[in-house]
Amino acid sequence: MMITPLHRFRDIERKPEYLQPEKCVPPPSRASLGTMWFIRDGCGIACAVVTWMLVFYADFVVLLVMLVPSRDYVYSVINGTLFNTLAFLALASHFRAMLTDPGAVPKGNATKEFIESLQLKPGQVVYKCPKCCSIKPDRAHHCSVCKRCIRKMDHHCPWVNNCVGENNQKYFVLFTMYIALISLHALIMVGFHFLYCFEEDWTKCSSFSPPTTVILLILLCFEALLFLIFTSVMFGTQVHSICTDETGIEQLKKEERRWAKKTKWMNMKAVFGHPFSIAWLSPFATPDQGKADPYQYVV
Repeated sequence: MMITPLHRFRDIERKPEYLQPEKCVPPPSRASLGTMWFIRDGCGIACAVVTWMLVFYADFVVLLVMLVPSRDYVYSVINGTLFNTLAFLALASHFRAMLTDPGAVPKGNATKEFIESLQLKPGQVVYKCPKCCSIKPDRAHHCSVCKRCIRKMDHHCPWVNNCVGENNQKYFVLFTMYIALISLHALIMVGFHFLYCFEEDWTKCSSFSPPTTVILLILLCFEALLFLIFTSVMFGTQVHSICTDETGIEQLKKEERRWAKKTKWMNMKAVFGHPFSIAWLSPFATPDQGKADPYQYVV
Protein backbone atom coordinates (compact mmCIF):
# COMPACT_ATOMS: atom_id res chain seq x y z
CA MET A 1 0.00 0.00 0.00
CA MET A 2 1.29 3.48 -0.86
CA ILE A 3 2.30 5.51 2.20
CA THR A 4 1.07 9.10 2.06
CA PRO A 5 2.72 11.97 3.98
CA LEU A 6 -0.18 11.82 6.44
CA HIS A 7 0.47 8.13 7.09
CA ARG A 8 4.18 8.83 7.61
CA PHE A 9 3.36 11.54 10.15
CA ARG A 10 1.03 9.28 12.08
CA ASP A 11 3.59 6.46 11.98
CA ILE A 12 6.08 8.81 13.63
CA GLU A 13 3.50 9.55 16.31
CA ARG A 14 3.25 5.82 17.02
CA LYS A 15 6.83 5.71 18.30
CA PRO A 16 6.89 5.85 22.12
CA GLU A 17 9.89 8.19 22.18
CA TYR A 18 7.92 10.76 20.16
CA LEU A 19 5.49 11.32 23.05
CA GLN A 20 8.22 12.74 25.31
CA PRO A 21 5.92 12.97 28.37
CA GLU A 22 8.70 14.45 30.50
CA LYS A 23 8.45 17.68 28.46
CA CYS A 24 4.76 18.21 29.21
CA VAL A 25 3.58 20.41 32.04
CA PRO A 26 0.71 18.83 34.02
CA PRO A 27 -2.68 20.29 33.07
CA PRO A 28 -4.31 22.81 35.44
CA SER A 29 -6.78 21.45 37.96
CA ARG A 30 -10.46 21.59 37.09
CA ALA A 31 -11.06 23.92 40.04
CA SER A 32 -8.79 26.53 38.47
CA LEU A 33 -10.49 26.38 35.09
CA GLY A 34 -13.21 28.87 34.27
CA THR A 35 -16.59 27.67 33.09
CA MET A 36 -16.78 30.21 30.24
CA TRP A 37 -15.33 29.23 26.87
CA PHE A 38 -14.29 32.26 24.84
CA ILE A 39 -11.63 32.60 22.16
CA ARG A 40 -9.62 35.82 22.39
CA ASP A 41 -9.07 36.29 18.68
CA GLY A 42 -9.30 39.84 17.32
CA CYS A 43 -10.56 38.84 13.89
CA GLY A 44 -13.14 36.45 15.34
CA ILE A 45 -14.42 39.00 17.87
CA ALA A 46 -14.75 41.63 15.13
CA CYS A 47 -16.66 39.19 12.88
CA ALA A 48 -18.98 38.23 15.75
CA VAL A 49 -19.73 41.89 16.51
CA VAL A 50 -20.37 42.61 12.82
CA THR A 51 -22.77 39.65 12.70
CA TRP A 52 -24.87 41.06 15.54
CA MET A 53 -24.78 44.58 14.04
CA LEU A 54 -26.03 43.29 10.68
CA VAL A 55 -28.93 41.49 12.36
CA PHE A 56 -29.82 44.64 14.31
CA TYR A 57 -29.64 46.70 11.11
CA ALA A 58 -32.00 44.30 9.36
CA ASP A 59 -34.38 44.48 12.32
CA PHE A 60 -34.24 48.30 12.25
CA VAL A 61 -35.13 48.48 8.55
CA VAL A 62 -37.84 45.82 8.81
CA LEU A 63 -39.56 47.49 11.76
CA LEU A 64 -39.10 51.23 11.25
CA VAL A 65 -38.98 51.43 7.46
CA MET A 66 -41.45 48.75 6.39
CA LEU A 67 -43.76 47.53 9.15
CA VAL A 68 -44.45 50.49 11.47
CA PRO A 69 -45.54 52.86 8.65
CA SER A 70 -47.76 50.15 7.14
CA ARG A 71 -51.50 50.72 7.30
CA ASP A 72 -52.15 46.98 7.52
CA TYR A 73 -51.95 46.33 11.26
CA VAL A 74 -52.34 42.55 10.95
CA TYR A 75 -49.61 42.35 8.31
CA SER A 76 -47.23 44.35 10.50
CA VAL A 77 -47.90 42.34 13.68
CA ILE A 78 -47.56 38.93 12.01
CA ASN A 79 -44.41 39.73 10.07
CA GLY A 80 -42.85 41.71 12.91
CA THR A 81 -43.41 38.86 15.36
CA LEU A 82 -42.13 36.23 12.93
CA PHE A 83 -39.03 38.19 11.94
CA ASN A 84 -38.04 39.08 15.49
CA THR A 85 -38.61 35.53 16.71
CA LEU A 86 -36.32 34.14 14.01
CA ALA A 87 -33.76 36.90 14.66
CA PHE A 88 -33.79 36.12 18.39
CA LEU A 89 -33.27 32.41 17.72
CA ALA A 90 -30.45 33.21 15.28
CA LEU A 91 -28.61 35.38 17.81
CA ALA A 92 -29.22 32.87 20.61
CA SER A 93 -27.78 30.10 18.41
CA HIS A 94 -24.81 32.32 17.58
CA PHE A 95 -24.27 33.01 21.29
CA ARG A 96 -24.33 29.30 22.16
CA ALA A 97 -22.06 28.37 19.24
CA MET A 98 -19.56 31.04 20.28
CA LEU A 99 -19.46 30.33 24.03
CA THR A 100 -19.75 26.52 24.01
CA ASP A 101 -16.64 24.40 24.32
CA PRO A 102 -16.56 22.69 20.89
CA GLY A 103 -14.91 19.58 22.33
CA ALA A 104 -11.45 20.64 23.42
CA VAL A 105 -9.08 17.90 24.49
CA PRO A 106 -7.56 18.58 27.94
CA LYS A 107 -4.40 20.59 27.36
CA GLY A 108 -1.06 19.31 28.60
CA ASN A 109 -2.29 15.84 29.58
CA ALA A 110 0.53 14.03 27.76
CA THR A 111 2.27 13.47 31.07
CA LYS A 112 3.98 10.28 32.16
CA GLU A 113 1.37 9.75 34.89
CA PHE A 114 -1.55 10.11 32.49
CA ILE A 115 -0.03 7.78 29.91
CA GLU A 116 0.60 5.18 32.61
CA SER A 117 -3.01 5.54 33.80
CA LEU A 118 -4.22 4.46 30.35
CA GLN A 119 -2.75 1.02 31.04
CA LEU A 120 -1.76 0.43 27.45
CA LYS A 121 -1.49 -3.13 26.27
CA PRO A 122 1.26 -4.33 23.93
CA GLY A 123 0.53 -3.09 20.43
CA GLN A 124 -1.76 -0.27 21.55
CA VAL A 125 -0.76 3.24 20.56
CA VAL A 126 -1.75 6.79 21.43
CA TYR A 127 -1.30 10.04 19.52
CA LYS A 128 0.18 13.21 20.91
CA CYS A 129 -0.24 16.74 19.61
CA PRO A 130 3.17 18.39 19.93
CA LYS A 131 1.59 21.86 19.75
CA CYS A 132 -0.64 21.65 22.84
CA CYS A 133 1.07 18.65 24.47
CA SER A 134 -2.15 16.63 24.58
CA ILE A 135 -2.90 12.98 24.13
CA LYS A 136 -5.72 13.24 21.64
CA PRO A 137 -8.47 10.82 20.68
CA ASP A 138 -9.14 9.64 17.17
CA ARG A 139 -10.78 12.22 14.84
CA ALA A 140 -9.40 15.14 16.86
CA HIS A 141 -7.51 17.93 15.10
CA HIS A 142 -5.48 20.88 16.32
CA CYS A 143 -6.84 24.39 15.72
CA SER A 144 -4.17 27.07 15.36
CA VAL A 145 -6.64 29.80 16.40
CA CYS A 146 -8.11 28.09 19.46
CA LYS A 147 -4.68 26.59 20.21
CA ARG A 148 -6.36 23.36 21.26
CA CYS A 149 -7.12 19.95 19.81
CA ILE A 150 -10.86 19.72 19.08
CA ARG A 151 -12.83 16.47 18.93
CA LYS A 152 -14.55 15.99 15.56
CA MET A 153 -13.43 19.44 14.45
CA ASP A 154 -15.24 20.48 11.28
CA HIS A 155 -13.65 23.91 10.80
CA HIS A 156 -12.88 27.15 12.61
CA CYS A 157 -15.52 29.78 11.84
CA PRO A 158 -14.54 33.42 12.49
CA TRP A 159 -18.22 34.47 12.31
CA VAL A 160 -18.88 32.62 15.56
CA ASN A 161 -15.32 33.14 16.84
CA ASN A 162 -15.01 29.45 17.61
CA CYS A 163 -14.37 26.03 16.19
CA VAL A 164 -17.30 23.95 15.04
CA GLY A 165 -16.86 20.61 16.76
CA GLU A 166 -18.53 17.79 18.61
CA ASN A 167 -20.23 19.89 21.29
CA ASN A 168 -21.47 22.96 19.39
CA GLN A 169 -22.24 21.77 15.88
CA LYS A 170 -25.97 21.81 16.63
CA TYR A 171 -25.87 25.51 17.52
CA PHE A 172 -23.86 26.37 14.42
CA VAL A 173 -26.34 24.53 12.19
CA LEU A 174 -29.26 26.35 13.86
CA PHE A 175 -27.46 29.66 13.44
CA THR A 176 -27.02 29.17 9.69
CA MET A 177 -30.63 27.99 9.33
CA TYR A 178 -32.18 30.92 11.18
CA ILE A 179 -29.99 33.49 9.40
CA ALA A 180 -31.06 31.99 6.06
CA LEU A 181 -34.72 32.16 7.11
CA ILE A 182 -34.63 35.81 8.24
CA SER A 183 -32.71 36.72 5.09
CA LEU A 184 -35.39 35.10 2.92
CA HIS A 185 -38.15 36.72 4.99
CA ALA A 186 -36.50 40.15 4.64
CA LEU A 187 -36.17 39.76 0.85
CA ILE A 188 -39.85 38.89 0.52
CA MET A 189 -40.90 41.87 2.65
CA VAL A 190 -38.63 44.23 0.67
CA GLY A 191 -40.26 43.04 -2.55
CA PHE A 192 -43.78 43.64 -1.20
CA HIS A 193 -42.77 47.04 0.18
CA PHE A 194 -41.39 48.21 -3.17
CA LEU A 195 -44.63 47.16 -4.88
CA TYR A 196 -46.65 48.95 -2.21
CA CYS A 197 -44.60 52.16 -2.51
CA PHE A 198 -44.86 52.21 -6.29
CA GLU A 199 -48.65 52.10 -6.02
CA GLU A 200 -48.83 54.65 -3.20
CA ASP A 201 -47.19 57.96 -2.47
CA TRP A 202 -43.59 57.34 -1.32
CA THR A 203 -44.03 59.89 1.45
CA LYS A 204 -46.84 57.78 2.95
CA CYS A 205 -45.16 54.36 2.82
CA SER A 206 -42.20 55.21 5.04
CA SER A 207 -41.28 57.45 7.95
CA PHE A 208 -38.09 58.43 6.12
CA SER A 209 -37.61 60.47 2.96
CA PRO A 210 -37.94 58.57 -0.34
CA PRO A 211 -34.16 58.63 -1.12
CA THR A 212 -33.30 57.43 2.39
CA THR A 213 -35.96 54.73 2.20
CA VAL A 214 -34.64 53.43 -1.13
CA ILE A 215 -31.04 53.37 0.12
CA LEU A 216 -31.98 51.52 3.33
CA LEU A 217 -34.04 48.96 1.41
CA ILE A 218 -31.34 48.36 -1.21
CA LEU A 219 -28.72 47.83 1.49
CA LEU A 220 -31.02 45.40 3.30
CA CYS A 221 -31.75 43.58 0.04
CA PHE A 222 -28.02 43.23 -0.71
CA GLU A 223 -27.28 42.03 2.83
CA ALA A 224 -30.16 39.55 2.85
CA LEU A 225 -29.30 38.11 -0.57
CA LEU A 226 -25.63 37.72 0.32
CA PHE A 227 -26.27 35.98 3.64
CA LEU A 228 -29.10 33.87 2.24
CA ILE A 229 -26.71 32.34 -0.28
CA PHE A 230 -23.82 32.01 2.19
CA THR A 231 -25.75 30.50 5.11
CA SER A 232 -27.86 28.23 2.88
CA VAL A 233 -24.68 26.72 1.46
CA MET A 234 -23.20 26.36 4.95
CA PHE A 235 -26.40 24.79 6.27
CA GLY A 236 -26.52 22.26 3.45
CA THR A 237 -22.82 21.47 3.86
CA GLN A 238 -23.22 20.91 7.60
CA VAL A 239 -26.28 18.68 7.23
CA HIS A 240 -24.46 16.60 4.60
CA SER A 241 -21.43 16.37 6.89
CA ILE A 242 -23.63 15.18 9.77
CA CYS A 243 -25.48 12.61 7.68
CA THR A 244 -22.26 11.13 6.29
CA ASP A 245 -20.51 11.39 9.68
CA GLU A 246 -17.49 12.97 8.06
CA THR A 247 -16.18 16.36 9.14
CA GLY A 248 -15.04 19.07 6.76
CA ILE A 249 -11.38 18.46 7.65
CA GLU A 250 -11.77 14.72 7.08
CA GLN A 251 -13.35 15.36 3.69
CA LEU A 252 -10.64 17.85 2.75
CA LYS A 253 -7.81 15.53 3.77
CA LYS A 254 -9.64 12.48 2.41
CA GLU A 255 -8.87 10.61 5.60
CA GLU A 256 -9.53 6.92 5.68
CA ARG A 257 -12.63 6.03 7.71
CA ARG A 258 -11.56 4.32 10.93
CA TRP A 259 -14.85 4.58 12.78
CA ALA A 260 -18.05 2.56 12.61
CA LYS A 261 -20.51 3.57 9.93
CA LYS A 262 -23.98 4.54 11.19
CA THR A 263 -27.27 5.45 9.54
CA LYS A 264 -28.09 9.06 8.68
CA TRP A 265 -30.81 9.10 11.33
CA MET A 266 -28.38 7.94 14.02
CA ASN A 267 -25.87 10.59 12.97
CA MET A 268 -28.55 13.31 13.18
CA LYS A 269 -29.57 12.15 16.66
CA ALA A 270 -25.93 12.19 17.75
CA VAL A 271 -25.76 15.93 17.02
CA PHE A 272 -29.28 17.18 17.80
CA GLY A 273 -30.29 14.76 20.54
CA HIS A 274 -32.66 11.88 21.00
CA PRO A 275 -35.53 11.52 20.37
CA PHE A 276 -36.70 13.89 17.63
CA SER A 277 -38.65 16.80 19.12
CA ILE A 278 -39.08 20.56 18.95
CA ALA A 279 -35.91 20.73 21.06
CA TRP A 280 -33.96 20.03 17.86
CA LEU A 281 -34.83 23.59 16.77
CA SER A 282 -34.07 25.21 20.11
CA PRO A 283 -30.66 26.74 20.85
CA PHE A 284 -31.48 26.49 24.56
CA ALA A 285 -31.87 22.69 24.61
CA THR A 286 -28.58 20.92 25.21
CA PRO A 287 -28.71 17.60 23.34
CA ASP A 288 -28.07 14.39 25.22
CA GLN A 289 -25.79 13.21 22.48
CA GLY A 290 -24.34 10.15 24.10
CA LYS A 291 -20.88 11.19 22.96
CA ALA A 292 -17.95 8.88 23.05
CA ASP A 293 -15.80 9.07 26.15
CA PRO A 294 -13.33 11.94 25.52
CA TYR A 295 -10.63 9.84 27.22
CA GLN A 296 -10.81 7.02 24.68
CA TYR A 297 -7.39 7.78 23.23
CA VAL A 298 -6.23 4.25 22.51
CA VAL A 299 -6.47 2.90 18.97
